[in-house]
Order: sequence, then C-alpha cells, then structure tokens
Amino acid sequence: MNDLNYQRIAKAIDYIREHFKEQPNLDDIAESVHLSPFHFQKIFTEWAGVSPKKFLQYTSVGYAKQLLKDRQISLFDVADETGLSGAGRLHDLFIHIEGMTPGEYKNGGENLNIRYLFSESPFGEIIMASTDKGICYLAFVEDHNSALKTLQLHFPNAHYIEDTINSHILALDIFKQDWNQIHKIKLHLKGSPFQLKVWEALLSIPIGKLSSYGHIAGKIQHPKASRAVGTAIGSNPVAYLIPCHRVIQSSGHFGGYMWGPERKTAIIGWEMAKTDSKD
Repeated sequence: MNDLNYQRIAKAIDYIREHFKEQPNLDDIAESVHLSPFHFQKIFTEWAGVSPKKFLQYTSVGYAKQLLKDRQISLFDVADETGLSGAGRLHDLFIHIEGMTPGEYKNGGENLNIRYLFSESPFGEIIMASTDKGICYLAFVEDHNSALKTLQLHFPNAHYIEDTINSHILALDIFKQDWNQIHKIKLHLKGSPFQLKVWEALLSIPIGKLSSYGHIAGKIQHPKASRAVGTAIGSNPVAYLIPCHRVIQSSGHFGGYMWGPERKTAIIGWEMAKTDSKD
C-alpha cells in the first residue's frame, strides 16, 4: 500500500469521525476522497482487510465504550492473560526494557552510533532508529528533513548513520503481522523511571484491545496519576511498537495522538480487523 492510498484512507477516516452520527454510507465516504465507490472499496479493503462498513464498526466510539464497560473491572487481568498466552501478541515483544544509563542520558547520546532508516508502513511513512542495544525511536513522517532533525533533538551528540539493520527488519515485519522473530526485538529507551513504567504497562495491552488512562495509572500503582500517565504516554518515543494508540479516554472517546487522531483511529481499526479475522 503506497503512501498516497494511505493518505486517502486517512482522509476518509477523518470524514467518518466527523460524520459518525450520520452513519455515512459507502457513496458518501468515497465522495469525500474524490474516488468512485468501487475504487474506494477496493483500496480500502486491500489496506484494512475488511470493508469500509465493517471497519467503521470496529472504530466506532460506541464499540470502544462497550469494550470498556464490559471489561471495567478485569481489563488488565484479561490483557495480561491474553498477552502472555502465546507468541502472537505484542506483549511478548518486550520482555526486557533496557533504559539508558544516567551518563548516556546526560550527555545526549555521546559515543552512541544511531542507525536510522525511512520506510513505509500501513499508516504512512516512518523513521526508525536503533542503537546497538535496540530500537530507540520510531515516528511517523511528513517530511524527511524535519523528521531527522526531530530525531537528532533526542540525541544531539550521537553519530547518525542511515542504514538498514536486522532490528529494523524485525520491527518492520510487525506491520505485516510476521511475529516469528518478535522475541528478538529489543528497545533502548531514554526516559524517567515513571515514563519507563508507563511505557512498559502499555506493552501489556494486546493487539486489538483498548485500555484507559485510569487503568494504566492503576497498573503502575499510581491510581490518582491519570494526568501524569497521559503526559508520559504523549512522550512515547517509539510509535506503534509501544502501543500508546491503544489508550483512550474512559468516556470511550479515542482522544488525541501525537501523530494525528485519524491515524490513531486507523491503527485501532486495522488491529481490530486483523485480530477479528483470526478469531
């Protein structure tokens, strides 16, 4: 799926979000992106694996509300049990989160070699970067120059090399749902102890499932720290692999996302569609 088609799909998803209560039909959504219903249905189904109508069902606020309501008490118990029950869950990706040493944090990545690449994903172009210890950065890209500058702000004293290495290939395979090598993927994260706890808690949310800021706060034993949890989630340096997109408001609204609310909706719907097809 090329980036142009994703942009069309993202625009269509944005239209669905704005007109959700009107329950737009296929013709309405296709018209919003200036495509024929037939062509729109074709590229959307190729991208998501399901029809636009079924995708809308997965991404509706009503679905999210019902999900939280049904699992209000035992959401994390279910998440943990599901996440640890087999190799097909992203929870198994990150048995170890290896934070940077205080010295590495203080000196802005001095003496670190960071290898990065630009690549395509189902949700638009990404930039991914790794140290020798693991993936340290992943973000969605609008412009190569600004994306690289943003990466360099995280580690201003590091040495940057544009290169494709094995950890990048393994991580990119996650977008294809090829989880045969997930146990080999590691992260190298820079953050405070609180941020690391929050990011680690996000990894217990299985693909296709949702949680709330309050549940994450409870998971890390800071039940009154929902706002601080939200700030830590917003500082997530590794898009998608640390699934901050799976956290929504307790009201059921999907809420904001560093890389755009339409992309968050797209990812949630895509994951639900993919996991549903396996059930």
